[in-house]
Amino acid sequence: MSVVCFGEVLWDMLPGGKVAGGAPMNVAFHARNLGLDASLVSRVGQDGLGEELLGFLHDKGIPSSFVQRDAQHPTSTVEVKLDKAGHASYEIVAPVAWDFIELEDQAVSAARQSKALVFGSLAARSATSRRTLLSLLEQAPMKVFDVNLRPPHYSRALLETLLAKADLVKMNEEELATISLWYGDEKGEAAQMELLLKHFSLAGLLLTKGGDGAAFLGEQTPYTTQPAYAVQVKDTVGSGDSFLAAFLSKYLNGQPVSEALRFAAATGALVATRDGGTPVLAVEDIESFI
Repeated sequence: MSVVCFGEVLWDMLPGGKVAGGAPMNVAFHARNLGLDASLVSRVGQDGLGEELLGFLHDKGIPSSFVQRDAQHPTSTVEVKLDKAGHASYEIVAPVAWDFIELEDQAVSAARQSKALVFGSLAARSATSRRTLLSLLEQAPMKVFDVNLRPPHYSRALLETLLAKADLVKMNEEELATISLWYGDEKGEAAQMELLLKHFSLAGLLLTKGGDGAAFLGEQTPYTTQPAYAVQVKDTVGSGDSFLAAFLSKYLNGQPVSEALRFAAATGALVATRDGGTPVLAVEDIESFI
């Protein structure tokens, strides 16, 4: 079950030191831990931080054959600030190497042969990476859009282009409220989800709600909710990415949406109890927690 993740790989500069991150990399990391054959299409600089990232990918078993090297632009860093509740805010440097991901034949072939291509809005902020992403989306049999808004690195026009390409979309409550308001003044998350599902002819819409759990609405699936698991939060970095990876590990294998939501919610909760976005969690750890 092959999944290709497209976009940023970077160093999150946390108060306690730097941690490898980037939503697509986090998704690929957790997807591999949970049994999917996940690869990453990205770009790092020809610098020390880039070498360290490639070493991290190697150590974690994430294939780096689709991770390009850039002689002109630096490896990405993000300043991460945590509030008292452990919730993260981000200052994202630009331009960086992953703004210049080029279209390569190997990545085209991987996207064509995959079960799904996972992508976000951040890596589409620049023309070069956006063109590459749109080309890969033409090849992928299933497109999974992790909205992941990071102001000011998006526009309505960009989001509408990406939503129109997607089959399955993941977003959080704030993103749902922002985007649904463009097309109507629906009240309540179920109505807002249905509005976007119909407007963009999506197969499914996945909503994460932090401490309030998660929800799913699909073309063939009624509105389904999942309560959150109560945990002591250390930080929320990567929690949503692990949620998506866990959901896909069940959803792409044909498991019921209710089971996929339960497994994803447990995974996201466990990641929130650890430092950084890539703690190692085995399937057995998550099932025992549930």
